[in-house]
Amino acid sequence: MTWAGWVAVVAAVLALVALGFAVAAWRSQTRIHRRLAGQSATGERARTLAQQVDDEGDTVAFVANPSKPDVAALREAIHRVVAELGLPDPLWFETTVEDPGVGQTRAALAAGADVVVAIGGDGTVRAVAEALVGTGVPMGLVPLGTGNLLARNLDIPVGDPLGALRTALTGSDRTIDVGWLRVLRFEHEVVDDVARAADPQPEGSDAPRDHIFLVIAGLGFDAAMVADTDDALKAKVGWMAYFVSGFKHLRGSRVRVHVRVDDEKPTTTRLRSLLVGNCGRLPGGLTLLPDAVVDDGWLDLAAIDTRAGIAGWAQLFGEVVLQGWGMRNPAQHKIGRIDHRRAREVRIVVPGGEHAQVDGDVVGRVVEVTARVDPGALVVRTA
Repeated sequence: MTWAGWVAVVAAVLALVALGFAVAAWRSQTRIHRRLAGQSATGERARTLAQQVDDEGDTVAFVANPSKPDVAALREAIHRVVAELGLPDPLWFETTVEDPGVGQTRAALAAGADVVVAIGGDGTVRAVAEALVGTGVPMGLVPLGTGNLLARNLDIPVGDPLGALRTALTGSDRTIDVGWLRVLRFEHEVVDDVARAADPQPEGSDAPRDHIFLVIAGLGFDAAMVADTDDALKAKVGWMAYFVSGFKHLRGSRVRVHVRVDDEKPTTTRLRSLLVGNCGRLPGGLTLLPDAVVDDGWLDLAAIDTRAGIAGWAQLFGEVVLQGWGMRNPAQHKIGRIDHRRAREVRIVVPGGEHAQVDGDVVGRVVEVTARVDPGALVVRTA
């Protein structure tokens, strides 16, 4: 079959998959609305939850992204649940275009919040976490985004806002590591609302600035895929939109990268993507970093490369699936491969510049960055 034929086949498969996920997403939204409209913690369940709350005097603050369609209904459900648990009236803050949640979280802390719950997608989670790092105040999660990366890695219910709310109010506190991506050159060309809200700088300043990530930061194919994802399609089919975007970049060029891990000598290589992760579980059951543990004090690196066109990508996909099942392909000469190692800090130079992303938020093209781990810097509520 010709290359054009393969493209047509794959496009048709993607279209069918996208249609299936669109139907699934619509059904999921319908179920969520029904739950929010009619389900509350009543009767025996309310008493059970109340017994699980360690301190009935705890003040809970919610930092919500109002652009998410379920937020209004969820706010009503939150007030019902909190009242039935006998907790104080919650604090409520909404994010803005100018501030995705950093300032709101700081305001919640100033008001005496004992727990701050992020309601929204990965960007909202990053913003709330940015303000909570080092405070010891737990962060709860009610995931309403496309990827919901941290929630998936912590086994917090995705697609069940009230289940996630119960975890945020009655779960256990767990200390996790935090990753920081620092742009060393051309920071003024980078766009990250979270970093800008946390560390305002004069316009045009090139002073290095940290960009928080809790799951994965990446340069190359993965960041270009995220940057090119259609927002309208993402709203309809969720994370499957990333695969549609990724298909457009399968024929892209390999990137020349200089990498220095900890105090070792720098190495130079060509690859498709370089990932630096705190944990590695992605939507769709994929695990890019099978050895990554969110509280082990290490960052896990994955160098991804393919050759020979679609065949290389097919082998790479097989590698990812196998490692998700705990198996590795020991063959040395592969046209699609993913190589792993660990680091406390890594320095990356891409002479030609390359897209970079942190937890799915594209920050733009970068030339030189470092990534480091901040062990045990954040407390989160888990089941």
